[in-house]
Amino acid sequence: MIRKGWWKLLAFLLLFYTSIYGFIVKVPKLDDRLEHSIRNMFFHVPMWFAMMILLFVSVWYAAKFLRTTSPIDDFYSKAFAATGTLYGFLGLSTGAIWANYQWGSPWSGDPKQNGAAIAMLIYLAYFVLRGSMTDEDKRSRIAAVYNIFAFFMLFPTLWILPRLTESLHPGGQGSEGNPGINGKDMDANMRSVFYPAVIGWTLLGVWVSTLKIRYELLKAK
Repeated sequence: MIRKGWWKLLAFLLLFYTSIYGFIVKVPKLDDRLEHSIRNMFFHVPMWFAMMILLFVSVWYAAKFLRTTSPIDDFYSKAFAATGTLYGFLGLSTGAIWANYQWGSPWSGDPKQNGAAIAMLIYLAYFVLRGSMTDEDKRSRIAAVYNIFAFFMLFPTLWILPRLTESLHPGGQGSEGNPGINGKDMDANMRSVFYPAVIGWTLLGVWVSTLKIRYELLKAK
């Protein structure tokens, strides 16, 4: 059991390390307003990294289902989409908390925030679509096609359009001079927590997804 579940133990250890050392590690003082809120870098950003990985796995199984029509592939696609969407909302929440300290409001209508919210609404529509159909085969096929569409919509909403407009968020136009941090600002101390956090949150997402898949398989039996 230990050999099969080593990655679960690794997920626990990495997140335990992140939760403890992330609050005591020495961080660079980049801005008076940033101060210790910079530690949110160990939670907010890894959530988005993990979300992209989980949603990529979901769309992989969606494409595989269209080729094989295996219900198991559909279970995998749905489970990873659910966990990825959950991570997306956690990323929005941690970002809103950070924005409240940095920009004076949890939601300022920043293009990056708006784009992330639109992306999550698109994925919420995926689950509404699944719940609105009773024919299992038709539901799985249409959901798989929509899943592919939703995944590719992440790129304009999260990465392309926010970079083309004025933005307070680091990485967007007009972000220079605004309190924030991007990957280039991290020193060795921060990287020693950030990368384990990305791996840990991703493994936790995979763990949660496998539990969902096991539940769906048992229910199907």
